[in-house]
Amino acid sequence: MQVFLNTDTHVDGRHQMGEHLTKVVEDALGRFGEHITRVEAHIADENSHAKAAPGEIQCTLEARLTRHEPVVVKDRASNAHQAIQGASAKLKRAVATVLEKHDPRRHAGRTDAVVPAEDGDAM
Repeated sequence: MQVFLNTDTHVDGRHQMGEHLTKVVEDALGRFGEHITRVEAHIADENSHAKAAPGEIQCTLEARLTRHEPVVVKDRASNAHQAIQGASAKLKRAVATVLEKHDPRRHAGRTDAVVPAEDGDAM
């Protein structure tokens, strides 16, 4: 899984930010590794034009899945690290949902019939 970082001119996108992003994304999505080809992050300061207001950083993560449409999530926080953490948690849930919906094992072996309780088990 490749992880790419894109930032606007108002966000510090140095090497440390890229390392942090890669670690957080790999920790969150590691179990889906064979299903994800790459993750792209776009980090932007939403309030860059209003310097008096506290910064609101938005992190958009897009996961490219094999045999599925891309999954995109967004999170806003007061700093980039928090926005990355929040977006990674959302992406983990979103990817799990997509993969579970399309998992052929999900429906295998399921029966809708109710098994009656044995006489000794009834209350």
